[in-house]
Amino acid sequence: MDSGFFSIFLPITLAIMMMGLGLELTLKDFLRLSRYPKVIFITLFAQLILIPSLTFFICLILDLPPLLAVGLMILAGSPGGPTANLFSYLYKGDVALNITLTAINTLISIFTLPFIINLSLHYFLSHDSNVAFPVEKIVLVFLITLIPVIIGMLLRDKFPNLSITVSKRMRLVSISFLAILVIFAIFRERFNLVEYFANIGAAAAILCFSSLFIGYCIPLLMGIPEKMARACTFEIGIHNTAIALTIAISVLNNVTMAIPAGIYTIFMYSFAAIFGVLLSRQQVVYNKKTRLSDL
Repeated sequence: MDSGFFSIFLPITLAIMMMGLGLELTLKDFLRLSRYPKVIFITLFAQLILIPSLTFFICLILDLPPLLAVGLMILAGSPGGPTANLFSYLYKGDVALNITLTAINTLISIFTLPFIINLSLHYFLSHDSNVAFPVEKIVLVFLITLIPVIIGMLLRDKFPNLSITVSKRMRLVSISFLAILVIFAIFRERFNLVEYFANIGAAAAILCFSSLFIGYCIPLLMGIPEKMARACTFEIGIHNTAIALTIAISVLNNVTMAIPAGIYTIFMYSFAAIFGVLLSRQQVVYNKKTRLSDL
């Protein structure tokens, strides 16, 4: 399921994209989050409680094979991925919120993910285990997420005019990169797609759509600003599938458990892009109505 592309090229490219995010951020963006502690609590509650619970019921309702059920639970317990920040950047979400949530959730998942995995192994396979968390992946997430962003913010502070020009081009590069990523993921697994989709496709699609929907609607219902709701959408809907793949293949030594993460990756990028476009169109319509009402 894994490849040199995802293990080498993807982290490097994401680091470059994250630097582009930093070019549009200032320290004030992060300080502003102190006024909205509720949104952080809501998102973490959804990531750590709602999504794993929903995934468990999906496994039961669809009667997934035990190994695939465990794999889907591993995915559900994985923290948000760095690409959540990228999608938020592309579709005008609160990037500072995304970065903060990714960092917090990644730290918490060191404790929660092994717990979820062990419960899943016990329930679906009646197998007691003591799963260790791949610490090197945590370090990689922080390196990809934090350091490039800090570099971008420093460049914006020193060269504000240049950063504005570069950030616009980086947005176009980011869109192209995501399109290539989806195409590559589909091409790489083209010979196994039919079998994989038959086994886990419906469950992965339901989980992905539900995660994006929950991530957007619950914050809005709780009175969170729309821009932050967009950030929550991508943070909850986009998981760090690299961690899920690593645990399944390297820690549990089971390729079948890695299949849900691989299939979810395809849905994740596709659905997130569609969701982002719909949100952007909704915002355009809202702005037009606002201007007309002002007249």
